[in-house]
Amino acid sequence: MDYKVMSSTVEQTREWGKQLGARLRGGDVVTLIGDLGAGKTAFAQGVGQALDVNGPMTSPTFTLIHEYVAQLTGTRVRLIHMDLYRLQRPEEVEVIGVEDAFVEDAVCLIEWPEIAEDYLPEDRLEVEIIGSGEQSREIIFRVKDLAWERRLKDMT
Repeated sequence: MDYKVMSSTVEQTREWGKQLGARLRGGDVVTLIGDLGAGKTAFAQGVGQALDVNGPMTSPTFTLIHEYVAQLTGTRVRLIHMDLYRLQRPEEVEVIGVEDAFVEDAVCLIEWPEIAEDYLPEDRLEVEIIGSGEQSREIIFRVKDLAWERRLKDMT
């Protein structure tokens, strides 16, 4: 099932990320799909706000992976933010250890996940952001199982 919302500003995109962040649990994997400039990193920053990440969250485009200390209902977890844009071959996903982030004491956000499709867990949440530049964004939450559907139904 898909849930669709609109965002007219970067701040609204961050707020949708924050709302999702409030519903996340350890072990969750969220993929962020969208063109350059769509707002994937702004959305991730909102998730970081919800998880009490201290300090600035920036795009991990050049480092591929940023890891932050976060809080999830009073429990310390890691927020792992990946950007796979620069990867050229699916084998590189294994080399950088993407699957190592799919653990119970972490929440994982993955920008440009398409190259890692074969390595991603089935029970992930896909978030697609459509639009760029000055135009409004449509944010689509693609729910693949009932557990995600229950968590998101009151969000939209």
